[in-house]
Amino acid sequence: IEDPSVDVVIELMGGLDAADEVTRRALELKKPVVTANKALLAERGAELFAIARENNANIYFEAAVAGGIPIIKALREGMVANSIDRLYGIVNGTCNYILTRMENEGADFEPILQQAQELGFAEAEPSLDVDGLDAMHKACLMASLIHGFWVSPDDIYVEGIRRIDQTDIRFARSHGYAIKLLAVIKRLNGPEGDPQIQVSVAPALVPKSNVLASVDGAFNAIFAQGDVVGDTLYYGPGAGQDPTASAVVSDIVDACLDLKHESHDRAFLAAERSGNGSVTPYSEIEGDFYIRFEAVNKSGTMAAITSVLADMGIGISSCLQPENHTGDVTPIMLMVDRAQRKALDQALETIAGLQVVTGAPVALNVEHFQS
Repeated sequence: IEDPSVDVVIELMGGLDAADEVTRRALELKKPVVTANKALLAERGAELFAIARENNANIYFEAAVAGGIPIIKALREGMVANSIDRLYGIVNGTCNYILTRMENEGADFEPILQQAQELGFAEAEPSLDVDGLDAMHKACLMASLIHGFWVSPDDIYVEGIRRIDQTDIRFARSHGYAIKLLAVIKRLNGPEGDPQIQVSVAPALVPKSNVLASVDGAFNAIFAQGDVVGDTLYYGPGAGQDPTASAVVSDIVDACLDLKHESHDRAFLAAERSGNGSVTPYSEIEGDFYIRFEAVNKSGTMAAITSVLADMGIGISSCLQPENHTGDVTPIMLMVDRAQRKALDQALETIAGLQVVTGAPVALNVEHFQS
């Protein structure tokens, strides 16, 4: 890093502390940094980009989000004329690979995860992927980029895919949906004033009519709606050595061009504002939801569950209990109309305490891709 013959520093170690030390020192020496480290930028980006500005150095991070898809350049440069009020992303290939195989093969989560690990699609310790943390870091960077203020990872609602089972997959398919781990970034207020936004990462029911439902395997896709251009879609390989290398080399080229032309102000934020935006707590978000309960197979069970929902003002749009289900416990699947997540969580907590319900309920957002 301190060698004067080194013009550009490329950080591909991952992790936080060592990568942070390398990046800070390079920037202090006025050297541009190319990184694929989404966790580092999501956790410490505000500090690092401030150091970069102070030292007239740039940070390049195309490889940090969606692998070989040039989404950072598209959002920051290609869509600079737009306010991007809605963005939906399938940005973790491991989760998409697992969910695709669960749907296509009718297999359960655990054996597919094990096979994905054997094939190299999942890490030996898979929690960063399957618990949604990798996608959260990417959502954090995209939300900060398009809305002009630094979003903290602590403000992002995160839920992984471990609790999805074949009951959920079959219900979704029979009702015209696919289940995808979806990063959602929405502006909730109007165009005036500081943005109030939703940022979340969670499995969701996606209508089969939407192109994101057909994104299979380890591929990524990002749907972004600009107020001028309208709907845009970015699709491609989201991980792997070659897609990552493609993005890294692209950043090296940009770094060399900026050095040649003495361009030192490639700011992170596309639209830095004098005020501050805010992330609305997920508990205040309204939406439609799919719910699954495991309940005792006897009369009165359904009435006990639905009465709790009714007391919270939550309406049911459809209900399914498998016919001829054997055993003492049966799954019950509901679709509920527009409800606030806080009210739904309160209802689910009450329902989970009923004697007729076994285990914690599963609740998934139903995404209609509307504002």
